[in-house]
Amino acid sequence: MNIFLVFLILGVIFLGYKKINSKKTKNLKLDKFKNKLQSTQTNIDRIFLREEEKTFSNPNINIYIGVYDNEENINRKSNIHRARLSKFKKSKLNGEMIFQDDEQRIYKFNDGKKVYL
Repeated sequence: MNIFLVFLILGVIFLGYKKINSKKTKNLKLDKFKNKLQSTQTNIDRIFLREEEKTFSNPNINIYIGVYDNEENINRKSNIHRARLSKFKKSKLNGEMIFQDDEQRIYKFNDGKKVYL
């Protein structure tokens, strides 16, 4: 009988200890991933990343650099423009198609004539 009570008490202590430890997060990386996945800012960043990738892959999409754009946006847009020039040899910037020849010179067409910039 005494042995039964000892095992019963040890079993209760073990279950209580197990219950307390199960409330602690076992996998911090998994919790961090879940929180990041559900974050609103992450979803917004993902949308901008897709839009930027679409712009980068198509040189016919216009990149508009406005007067009121901040420096970070201007740098990002100009880097996309330069990358498209290097990859496709053409890029549309502020409504004008700009080209790059084999000698790395930049030009645009004005009334059917090449105008080097």
